[in-house]
Amino acid sequence: MNMNSRLARGLLASAAIALTASTAFAADIFVIGGKPDDPFWSRVKKGAEDAGAVAEAQGGSVTWLGPQNYDNLGPDAAELIRQAIDQGADAIVGPNWVPEAMDPAFEAVVDAGIPLVIYNAGGLEAADRLGAMNYVGAVDYKSGYAGGEYLGNAGHKNGACVNTLPGAANIEAFCAGFNDGLEAAGGSGSVLQLPATAFGDATAVAQAVRAHLLQNPEIDAMFAIGDGDTNATVSGIQQAGKGGSVHVCGMNFNDSILANIQAGTQACAIDQQGYQQGFFAVSILNNFVNYGVTIPTREILTGPGVIDASNVEQVIAGVEAGAR
Repeated sequence: MNMNSRLARGLLASAAIALTASTAFAADIFVIGGKPDDPFWSRVKKGAEDAGAVAEAQGGSVTWLGPQNYDNLGPDAAELIRQAIDQGADAIVGPNWVPEAMDPAFEAVVDAGIPLVIYNAGGLEAADRLGAMNYVGAVDYKSGYAGGEYLGNAGHKNGACVNTLPGAANIEAFCAGFNDGLEAAGGSGSVLQLPATAFGDATAVAQAVRAHLLQNPEIDAMFAIGDGDTNATVSGIQQAGKGGSVHVCGMNFNDSILANIQAGTQACAIDQQGYQQGFFAVSILNNFVNYGVTIPTREILTGPGVIDASNVEQVIAGVEAGAR
């Protein structure tokens, strides 16, 4: 089935579901995401649950399904999608992390007539290919590009992207974007690829970064793919005695990342606004299932935004207010 026919089939099936459900005013929405103890995904989960308060007030629900770890990400996520179908989901939200493993499961969602929104990873291309209603999130390549461009414009010439989830399409896109952004600003980029077991393992990442910098003294910029890995990369840079000469930018942020930027040990963070991803995706599906409401804008972008010394205080104020 080609992209256009699958998209048309998905939208028609979803419209039929919406007409049937419009008198029920209750949508049981399943959201596939990351580990709930992952700092970034905890914000996505909060956004989904906050939007879910409306669904619950209408008699519906929001159920979060996440993997225990990221060691077998694609197959595990595909299994979670199939669980959502088996448990009678009225609508499903999911990231297209590893297309070759996850696409068949997403296609089963559409074939079952269940409205689908792709979020966080995959972009509008994945949404169209799979027959989903929409994509909500940042464009992974553009997020990485923003980091590379920022460091390149700051005068850095040789960068490395620390990839701790090899094979994940969104992470590969982060690194490709970073390298291209750095090269567009006159530098050159490479990838430090680590096994997936290193993701979230601060010691493993820091040691790998330290060793890589000592073996490649020309590197003066690094990019990390998430909060924990960014902190570990900063630590590895310091352990290599490169603090102040190797600058780092990373995806997402938490309190320690903001403190790094305030202290000058981190140049920037790329914000994709995870809370908005969960909130918008659930809201779109809840309104569609209950009322047949559609959003005419296809591809709802939540990033990238650059956080650096110029705006970090404003971001901290937003965090304290509960809005970031």
